[in-house]
Amino acid sequence: MPNQTSVTEFLLLGVTDIQELQPLLFVLFLTIYLVIMAGNGAILMVVISEPRLHSPMYFFLGNLSCLDICYSTVTLPKMLGNFLSSHKEISFWGCISQLHFFHFLGSTEALLLAVMAFDRFVAICKPLRYTLIMNPWVCAQMAVTVWITGFLYALLHSVMTSRLYFCGSNYIHHFFCDIKPLLKLACGNIELNQWLLSIVTGTIAMGPFFLTLLSYGYIITHLSFKTHSCSMLHKALSTCASHFMVVVLFFAPVVFTYIRPTSGSSMDQDRIIAIMYSVVTPVLNPLIYTLRNKQVKGALRRVIRRRVPLWLSG
Repeated sequence: MPNQTSVTEFLLLGVTDIQELQPLLFVLFLTIYLVIMAGNGAILMVVISEPRLHSPMYFFLGNLSCLDICYSTVTLPKMLGNFLSSHKEISFWGCISQLHFFHFLGSTEALLLAVMAFDRFVAICKPLRYTLIMNPWVCAQMAVTVWITGFLYALLHSVMTSRLYFCGSNYIHHFFCDIKPLLKLACGNIELNQWLLSIVTGTIAMGPFFLTLLSYGYIITHLSFKTHSCSMLHKALSTCASHFMVVVLFFAPVVFTYIRPTSGSSMDQDRIIAIMYSVVTPVLNPLIYTLRNKQVKGALRRVIRRRVPLWLSG
């Protein structure tokens, strides 16, 4: 059945309607975007170029940094352009593409956080079998599975959304194209789309969240009974707490946004919550995963020492 729609483009209303705030928000979000690119780009460069970091933990961290760069790039450049422009249009297929890549990268990150928690569980609770369980082939398979699963999940939503009939308003009360704002504009029956949003998205969000919770819970229990050194226990618990904070900041807004009924949600509330997982989390990930990690900080210093003389001589 071909796509039936009289709408050829949508208008993104953005973060706020207050014109006086637009330049200030442009500077704020541009700064955040540059920090995301610089922080995650530095991690990616260090993980690739530093042989000492060629291990499962940093392999997955590199994947996370790559995801955060792409994830923020799906929404922030368009948002920044709209702050300075009176033309806030996005084509129908441009909107569907943005929706697809946003959910592709977001769901992939959710699954990857669960894989990273599992990696820490094996490293701490099964140290003698760690290299056997988390060998390079298994790590590559896990990463590929996570990316493919995220792509197929997003494809399901983008195809089902593109087949909806849009016949009325084309004003999207959001700063990017997402499923819930588009469902509010659709004419006709959207029950299947709402079911997919609640059940499938709920599974993609809650499944990795509970697996991550289980992994960190088991780690804390294991350390509490096996570790007799208070300093080692405190260090491990501190690391787990910081990693778990990233997980909560990412999953809590996602669950709150997508599992609630579409009819019972506020667009203003959804926009604020969306900033948490699409903008704030990519900024915090490099800070939390690296500033507390001596190996990454040391590798970053070594890479800078090697490259700065080359740049100066060039």
